[in-house]
Amino acid sequence: MELSESVKRCHGALRPRARRLAAWGLAFALGGLVPAAARAETAVLQGLDKITARISTFEAPVNEPARFGSLEITVRRCYKAPPEEPPESAAFLEIVDVRPDSPTALLFSGWMFASSPAVSALEHPVYDVWVIDCKPDSPPEQAPSGATGTGN
Repeated sequence: MELSESVKRCHGALRPRARRLAAWGLAFALGGLVPAAARAETAVLQGLDKITARISTFEAPVNEPARFGSLEITVRRCYKAPPEEPPESAAFLEIVDVRPDSPTALLFSGWMFASSPAVSALEHPVYDVWVIDCKPDSPPEQAPSGATGTGN
């Protein structure tokens, strides 16, 4: 009885944003439930070098490694919520530390959410990395402005 009461209390305490993130996470885990239009080809990331206190914004195409300091970041999936939904971008990242003096070490593998970077964060003594946005490689096609008549 105590367990079900505490589960109910925890579920009721979840904020709306946490519920949305949980729903997105479930959709990602099940695969293919997010509309295809929401899938992006490039992740926009920011990185903080804690030694120099410099923040860098960089783009990482899906399935192509990007470098930030000694980190090699590979974006496996990047999704952006459609315009009719609350704004959210999420990316599945694999981050490895590549140093010449030590073996390559996997530091992070999982989803990062732009609206809640602390939900799933990289833990590294020198670098922080977080998702800013997801965008397609080519801009969406726009309908021509003006009349679409065939004659002059």
